Amino acid sequence: MWFKNLYLYRLPGNWAVDAGQLEEQLARLTLQACSATDPRSIGWVAPRDAGALIHSVNQQWLLALGVEEKLLPASIVKRFASDKAKDIEEAEGRRIGRKEMREIQEQMTLELLPRAFIRSRRTHAWIDRGNGWLVIDSSSPAKAEEFLEQLHKSVHDVPTKALKVAQSPSAAMTGWVAAGEPPAGFTLDQDLELRSAEKATVRYVKHTLEGEEIRQHIAAGKVVTRLAMTWNDRISFVLDDQLQVKRLAFLDILKEQADGQGENEDERFDSDFTLMSGELARLLDDLVAALGGEPAAAA
Repeated sequence: MWFKNLYLYRLPGNWAVDAGQLEEQLARLTLQACSATDPRSIGWVAPRDAGALIHSVNQQWLLALGVEEKLLPASIVKRFASDKAKDIEEAEGRRIGRKEMREIQEQMTLELLPRAFIRSRRTHAWIDRGNGWLVIDSSSPAKAEEFLEQLHKSVHDVPTKALKVAQSPSAAMTGWVAAGEPPAGFTLDQDLELRSAEKATVRYVKHTLEGEEIRQHIAAGKVVTRLAMTWNDRISFVLDDQLQVKRLAFLDILKEQADGQGENEDERFDSDFTLMSGELARLLDDLVAALGGEPAAAA
């Protein structure tokens, strides 16, 4: 269980809930299979097959939101509805109006849904009670919001807040690149995006960041909106101007630690989750510090 993209939220240290209470609340909205006419179903699933809804290891909790969606492209519905309308026109000698055409499309949707393919997906999240983190593994803001919305539906008064930092990520990253000096514990890698106030964008991929050209872009007013970095030679990632951590990669030194841990699949899963959560907690602490810490009101 290795996360790849992080949406970061804070939980207060006094949030009075334990794993059993949380699981009891999640159990009220578990994933149900799509019925014949349901286009979509959403609910909580076990992160491990045949496991509990909350996978808990040393006060680190892993959750999973499951979604089933029927694949029924609008173009297919439109084609079947068009054929149906043509049959009616020929049989009854009249033209189909807009309102009736919408009704025919709705009817064809209901008829086609039972035959549609079902696509399943999961979104995982990690809760670190001790350090006050809720971290959603998603590359899509819509999926992160979907997870949060379902969590708030399921859990009474879950006090999540988006992470806030004292210095804007864009200003901090621009300063690091301009000075060629990353914050303590980090190195700057070779992927970079700069943007002007007019939204003109320059991207560098696998390109040294030490050239005069990049400093000229910054002097002309462009700011850094995406920057590849590595933390302590253990985790590489891309930080963007919205404080999202993307393209997370756990480097060989961590994978070597994970190899050989545990005698069976369950033990290896727990070992990987423990290693991942511990490393991410330290990375996030250092990243928040590099961005000036959290404002007093958000701490």
